[in-house]
Amino acid sequence: MKYYVIAGEASGDLHGSNLIKALKSINPQHQFRVWGGDLMEKAGGDLVKHYKDLAFMGFVEVLKNLPTILRNIRFCKQDIVAYQPDVLVLIDYPGFNLRIAKWAKKQGIKVVYYISPQIWAWHSSRVHGIKASVDQMLVILPFERDFYAQYGYPADFVGHPLLDAIADLPLDEAFRQREGLSDKPIIALLPGSRRQEIERMLDVMLAVVPHFPDFQFVVAGAPAIPSDFYRDFIQSYPQVKLVQGLTYSLLQQAQIAAVTSGTATLETALFEVPQVVCYRGSAFSFWIAKRLVNVRYISLVNLIMDRPIVQELIQHDLNAESLTKALNALLVQENAQRIQADYKELKQRLGDSGASIRAAVLLNG
Repeated sequence: MKYYVIAGEASGDLHGSNLIKALKSINPQHQFRVWGGDLMEKAGGDLVKHYKDLAFMGFVEVLKNLPTILRNIRFCKQDIVAYQPDVLVLIDYPGFNLRIAKWAKKQGIKVVYYISPQIWAWHSSRVHGIKASVDQMLVILPFERDFYAQYGYPADFVGHPLLDAIADLPLDEAFRQREGLSDKPIIALLPGSRRQEIERMLDVMLAVVPHFPDFQFVVAGAPAIPSDFYRDFIQSYPQVKLVQGLTYSLLQQAQIAAVTSGTATLETALFEVPQVVCYRGSAFSFWIAKRLVNVRYISLVNLIMDRPIVQELIQHDLNAESLTKALNALLVQENAQRIQADYKELKQRLGDSGASIRAAVLLNG
């Protein structure tokens, strides 16, 4: 079979790569043409567009880059027609993928959505467009199946693919020595995978460094972002290290972390690292989001647990003083133990590993 897979960010590239591997384990003859990243290409996908050229965050950024986005949509449609896939697989990235789904359905192409857009968080009316355009929805969060059931739309819960990504991951014992780190305890800084996120998050994260002289700070660099981009931020902090594309190795060693809201919050939780969740958008994007979003939390960790197990610092609440206070609170043993106990319950709610192969079986059928 021929699969056309579209992911628009780093997490989608990871999950798409594991899905491709799982499909290939079922049938090595399967073919893949992909929008994604290095991981999907390495897994066997013919890479058309890299997500680093697709990731626009926030309402203002989308408006500013609208001509580019529309060109990408036109090109994508042309490329799908030329490739003639048996199945179109869409991974999250709703602003782009929902447009493609609507078009593809009219072309008679089978459309499968793997990793649902977070329409339960805002703009829930999009569920009607999904019902009309998507033949099969594979969800990864336990409450998503119930959400779709409210609208009479059956969705298959396959479990969370992050459990696959970290299952039986060996300890990177040489990490500290290889990256020139000392024996000091590590505070990990995860400023996001998009340039816009990093520009808004990293400065305030770095501002707390002088308040923790007994720790070493390590920035998790996204694979698709050049190291020079980070150097401009950390050059004033010679004691701060940058590691590129080694987030999991870093989380294996970190004592606590400051994490930009997104998939990384769940990754950090699965490694049982106490964290503070950070988010700051443009003033206009945040103003719009406040009026549209209908969930109480921004982090996947709190959303899945439906209670605030990790602290969230959002917009004006995110500053050096508040972040320093929040990180210090994580160093209190009682607080860290409570969070780690909650993380164990979180893992139980997510179910067993094997999401990728379960999704592949449904796709292959």
